[in-house]
Amino acid sequence: MRLVQYIKIICFVFIVGACNNTNKNEETNKEVTWSEHIAPIVYKNCSPCHRPNQSGPFNLLSYNDAVKKAKLIKFVTQTKYMPPWPADPNYSHFIGERVLNENEIELIKRWVDKNMPRGDSLNEPKTPLFNEHSNFGKPDLIIRAKDIVRIKGNGTDVFLIMKFPYELNNDTIADIIEFVPHQRKLVHHVNGHLISYDSNRTFNYMTGDNIHSDTKAQLMEVYKNMHIPYTDNLQPNFPTLTPNTVYYLPGYTPPVYPSEIGGYKLKKNGAFLLNNIHYGPSNVDLMDSSYINVFFRKEPIKRAITEIQLGTFGVSKIEPEFIIPPNEIKTFHTYAKIEKAISILSINPHMHLIGKTFWAFALKPNGDTVPLIKIPKWDFRWQYYYTFINPLKLEAGSTIHVYGTFDNTKNNPFNPYSPPQTITNGDGVESMKTTEEMFQFIFTFVPYKQGDEKINLEKN
Repeated sequence: MRLVQYIKIICFVFIVGACNNTNKNEETNKEVTWSEHIAPIVYKNCSPCHRPNQSGPFNLLSYNDAVKKAKLIKFVTQTKYMPPWPADPNYSHFIGERVLNENEIELIKRWVDKNMPRGDSLNEPKTPLFNEHSNFGKPDLIIRAKDIVRIKGNGTDVFLIMKFPYELNNDTIADIIEFVPHQRKLVHHVNGHLISYDSNRTFNYMTGDNIHSDTKAQLMEVYKNMHIPYTDNLQPNFPTLTPNTVYYLPGYTPPVYPSEIGGYKLKKNGAFLLNNIHYGPSNVDLMDSSYINVFFRKEPIKRAITEIQLGTFGVSKIEPEFIIPPNEIKTFHTYAKIEKAISILSINPHMHLIGKTFWAFALKPNGDTVPLIKIPKWDFRWQYYYTFINPLKLEAGSTIHVYGTFDNTKNNPFNPYSPPQTITNGDGVESMKTTEEMFQFIFTFVPYKQGDEKINLEKN
C-alpha cells in the first residue's frame, strides 16, 4: 500500500514539473513586442527624462524612438546603468523607484535580439503626457526673477545669490515650492530661503539688486544692496527667514506630503532668496530664466517639517578631518544622536565628483539597525531627495551613522584633477564647487506621532 502511494506521489511531482517546464518554455518562446511588453517599461522608467528639454540626450516617446536606440537600451539595461537609481533597492525602498527587475531586463534583451517587433499598434499604451513646466500641474503662483542670468562661456563654475520677490493680496500657506531650471543641463544645485515681511513695517524689497555674482563679498552688504532689510530703522532690521524652502539638485522632485504634514506660511509680502545657485561650467554664452512654482494649501499647518544637515557645513563633525589627499581612497564618518522620537520623511545624500560609496543607517538604543540608504556606486549626475513610502520612526536615543568613501586616484574617471590633487570642502563661501568636495546627509522629519508608520506618502 505504501509503495503504491509513493509511486502516485512520484508521478504527481513528475507531471507538475513537466507542466511547469512547459509553461516556462511557452513563456520563453512567446514573442516579446513593443505594444504588449516594452512600451509600458519605457514609458514608466525612461520617458520622464528622455523627452524634449529634459536631461535625457534623446527622446523615448514612441516605438520609432525606441527602435533607433534599441541596442543602446539593451546595453544600458543589461549593465543596469539605466534607469538611474543609485540607491540599493535591496537595502531600503523609496517612492518613485525606477529599478527594472530581472524579468523586465530580459524582456528588453529578447525584444532587441528578435529585431524589435512592434505587435498590435492599436492596443499599445498611449504616449505619456507631461507638463513641461511643472511636476505637479498648474501652479497657483509663478515667481520669476526680474533679471535674466547671463552666463559666460568661459568654462568656469558660476555662483550667484538671487532674489525672487513677490506680492500677494493676502497671507496664505504654501504646500509645494518647486524650482524649475531653464538651463537643466547646467544648473547644478539651488538652496534658498523664504523671506517674510511684517505688513506693519516699511520695506522696499521689490527694488534693489536681484542678482549678485560676487559671493566673496560680505553677505550683509549684499543683502543691503538687494534691499532685503526693513527701511524703518527698527529692530529686528531683517525680516523673518524660513530656511531651505527652495531646493534643487539634478533629478530632484519636491516631495508631496499629506495635508496634515508640512506647509509654509507665505506672507503677502515676501521673496525667495537663493543664497546659492550654482551653474556648472559652460563653453558657450547662455542665458537662464529659471523660475519658482508655488502651490497653495487650503488647510492650516498642523505638523511643520524640520530639516537637519549632517556633515559638511552641518551640525555634526566629520571624522577624520575632511581632507582627501591625492592618490588615496579614503572613508569618512559622521553621526548624530536623536534626542526625541521622530518620523523621517525624506533623505538626501550629497557628495561631488570623487564620491565612491555612501551608506547611512541608524542604531536604536538596543543596538538594532535601521537601514536608511546605501549607494554602492556614487554618481554625481544622479542625486535625489529620497522619500520613504511610509514615515520611518526613529526612537529617542537612536544614533544616525553616515559613511562616505572618496576616490581621489587617477583611476577615478571623474577626478577633476590630473594628476590628482588634495581636495577639501572649500572655504564655505564659494563652497560646493564641483572641483571641491562635500559629504552631507540631509533629512526631513516631524516629531513622531503614533500611527505615523501607517501613513502612505506615496498616495500623494
